Amino acid sequence: MIDDALREKLTKTSVVYHLENADAVTVRRGIEFAGSDGAPLTMDLYDSPDAPGAAPRPAVIIVFGYADPGFERLFGCRFKDTAGVVSWARLIAASGMTAITATNREPVGDFHALLGHVAEHADVYGIEASRLCLWASSGNVPLALSALMSTEPSSLACAAFSYGYTLDLDGSTAVADAARTFKFTNPCAGKSAHDLRVDVPMFVARAGRDEMPGLNQALDRFVAAALSRNVPLTLVNHAEGPHAFDLFDDSGTSREIVKQILAFLAFHAPLARDRRRI
Repeated sequence: MIDDALREKLTKTSVVYHLENADAVTVRRGIEFAGSDGAPLTMDLYDSPDAPGAAPRPAVIIVFGYADPGFERLFGCRFKDTAGVVSWARLIAASGMTAITATNREPVGDFHALLGHVAEHADVYGIEASRLCLWASSGNVPLALSALMSTEPSSLACAAFSYGYTLDLDGSTAVADAARTFKFTNPCAGKSAHDLRVDVPMFVARAGRDEMPGLNQALDRFVAAALSRNVPLTLVNHAEGPHAFDLFDDSGTSREIVKQILAFLAFHAPLARDRRRI
């Protein structure tokens, strides 16, 4: 079980980087959409103050790879309402994009339901449907990564992953073992780098002192395999960074990497329409 001090730390710690206009972000809360079972779920949209009436904006979906009911029982709140997620959403919105957070009951099906809903109602939300981006960290990464393995036409502009579990390669079972232990979904099981799209740029932030079992070993194999396929991948290694350094390591390096992630998302999102080939 998680004690109260750790629960407080994990749910009420914000990103170590801040933008002045992040406090002025507009939040549209509790927007309903149908989950994969047809029952309603809710999402929150974060927009910069000048969003109303502006041209459609690229959107960044913050991906959640666990089941919300279990998360809420353990931590006392939903994932989208934790300080870390809220502060990331505000930073994304303050950088000129729309950030989207959502609840779920079944991570994989509800993630695809969210993607479909956002694409279908993009005009209503002031979002450019062909400029969707993903951001995920830790055990949320396998679910986001699975969207980069679809053979169907993609509306994804880019994806940014921080200190995340990825793929089991070369006979390793580290990701599968972690998924069982920490209860995150692993839809990439059995996949390889050959399943990756080559038209969606990725940003990967590595924590050099990550203490999560098997994470960096899997990540290092994943990066090497992705580069061998010439996947458009940007890698940044925080050599002294622990797991979740964006929350728990208040250093210049951590803040610089957060800035780089925001810049990566903002740079690639407008190019999606021009780059789509399949």
